[in-house]
Amino acid sequence: IYLKLEKSLRPKTVEAYLSDVDKLAVFIADCGGNLLEVTLEQLREFLASLADVGINARSQARILSSLRSFYGFLKLDGFIGDDPTELIKSPKIGMHLPDVLTLQEIDDIINSIDLSKKEGQRNRAMIEVLYSCGLRVSELCSLRMSDLYLHEQFIRITGKGDKQRLVPISERAIAELEAYFPDRNMIPIKPGYEDYVFVSERLKKPLSRIMVFHFIKQLVAAAGIEKSVSPHTFRHSFATHLLEGGANL
Repeated sequence: IYLKLEKSLRPKTVEAYLSDVDKLAVFIADCGGNLLEVTLEQLREFLASLADVGINARSQARILSSLRSFYGFLKLDGFIGDDPTELIKSPKIGMHLPDVLTLQEIDDIINSIDLSKKEGQRNRAMIEVLYSCGLRVSELCSLRMSDLYLHEQFIRITGKGDKQRLVPISERAIAELEAYFPDRNMIPIKPGYEDYVFVSERLKKPLSRIMVFHFIKQLVAAAGIEKSVSPHTFRHSFATHLLEGGANL
């Protein structure tokens, strides 16, 4: 009602605004929070996760506009005291070249993983597959055991629009996966999720994109790397290294 009467927005615009707020609600719920107590850091991580799944700067700016309207309404009606979106800068619309990791930096991230922790070997395998296969984070999270053809050294990926492609996988990534499988087999995975490759030991189900985003953020910090790194950075680095190695577009 507020959007229709006070803001005079069209029905389709109202629907888009509600969809944008719902995206944040799902993200915050996965973080264990709620919309009325969202923090500035959570908002920044949410916007970073949008970029990570391929949402461009223009669409990010529109989503942020939706959130500003939402929190402006909550503040106006007394549901919250401070508007958490006030300190968020709008994404710059235009050409932007993402950071690229060097081979040494990728090795540093992998070597920063603590293998004494239960999730250590899983995270090593996850980073190796993400980088060496050039996957999107959504493709990594949806990867299934039945998609792995390790003896033939390729995996089957279901990408955007449910289009499938065959991707070569490196010997190093295969070795890390095979080292991870014994740990994975010890997890009592919830029914319906048994075929997924990367599984949370705590939740007993596949890793979400948000979880991968957080893991990578922690690993990058542990490796002492100050670049802005997200799961998509590995895909971009993979493509850059291929081109530097002489591959054609």
